[in-house]
Amino acid sequence: MEKSSFIENVKLLIQMHAEGLLGGKKMPEDALNGIVPKDELMNVLTLGMALNYQRNSYKLWESVAQAYLDESSRWIFNPKIVSESDLDELRSILVHYRVALQPNRHPEIWQRVPKGIAQSSLNGDVIGLIESAHFDIAVLKSIIELKRKPEFPYLSGPKIFNYWLYAMETFTGVCWQSRELITIAPDTHILKATVRLGLCSSEVLNGSENDRQVVAQAWEKVLIESELSTIIED
Repeated sequence: MEKSSFIENVKLLIQMHAEGLLGGKKMPEDALNGIVPKDELMNVLTLGMALNYQRNSYKLWESVAQAYLDESSRWIFNPKIVSESDLDELRSILVHYRVALQPNRHPEIWQRVPKGIAQSSLNGDVIGLIESAHFDIAVLKSIIELKRKPEFPYLSGPKIFNYWLYAMETFTGVCWQSRELITIAPDTHILKATVRLGLCSSEVLNGSENDRQVVAQAWEKVLIESELSTIIED
């Protein structure tokens, strides 16, 4: 398919989505609306996103919202407290609210992420991390995907990292420097749509890390010199 025809098809899909012809626009993270104050959303979104891997995102964020509503468990969304907390106590809450589905790995990741944040932030929370990176996506990518990758095992992946950037922008209003570095978040649906649109062969449906990188790079390349970005601002 020629590039011009491909771009026209993408524009048509965008228009159909805007007109509600492709279903609703409810995002999984909308479960936090009216529950988590805006000044705490960065921490809640980041910790929740740290476990948003190969699972039902709507169920995850419903569980996160329920855990936040319980004042006795709300501390699990405070990175400073979590980094120094008792792992068994943390596990008990995360498993109870089904934020953690794997009772060993998930609580360990939930605690590891704040430790990674603390190593890169003056005040130990997410806004401190972002401020230390000067709101620059290039700097954040270097921290999360390279320098501190072991502390961010899921968040450092291309799918979740780029979607995290978009969710932070959408829900907290953060204004990123180098926004053009946000690439498409290549989840299973994106892989299937990419093949359906003829941009990549069906081989990428294997879903390996390399397949996802190939898809992200294909979208970035095809949208060069178009007025479209890989992730559109709301």
